[in-house]
Amino acid sequence: MINLQVKRSVKLPIDKSILLHAAQLTLDTENVTAGSGLSVVIGDDNLLKRLNLRYRSIDTTTDVLSFPSIEPDPDNQSIYLGDVVISLPCAQENSSAGGHPVADELQLLVVHGILHLLGYDHVRPAEKKKMQAAQDNVLTRLGVRLVITL
Repeated sequence: MINLQVKRSVKLPIDKSILLHAAQLTLDTENVTAGSGLSVVIGDDNLLKRLNLRYRSIDTTTDVLSFPSIEPDPDNQSIYLGDVVISLPCAQENSSAGGHPVADELQLLVVHGILHLLGYDHVRPAEKKKMQAAQDNVLTRLGVRLVITL
């Protein structure tokens, strides 16, 4: 189950179904076991800055953070993959700077965040190449044509 939460401090400029579809397509493309759960939270820069400082000791905002988990959901024993937290203001700035719709940027951040939940990373060149290919694959299937290099 995919839980999408929009914090009161922001007004989502697109329909939630777009982000839920991006999340589900990422899970399907990566052959994640049906019934696995995750949460996507859309918040503001303040939220991301606090989380970034608390969990990464970085005192600045960022566009997306992922908090992986492999705990079973206590309600149904399915695997809970974790949480993805996105800054709407950062997404809006990125889309404006990149000249693409905010809907595309938000889908990118959902896909990127979920790939991190699934163990992808982009620290080392080989990992970066794998994650870039997975991200590009899902974005292409979504019809999002962004040229974003990790």
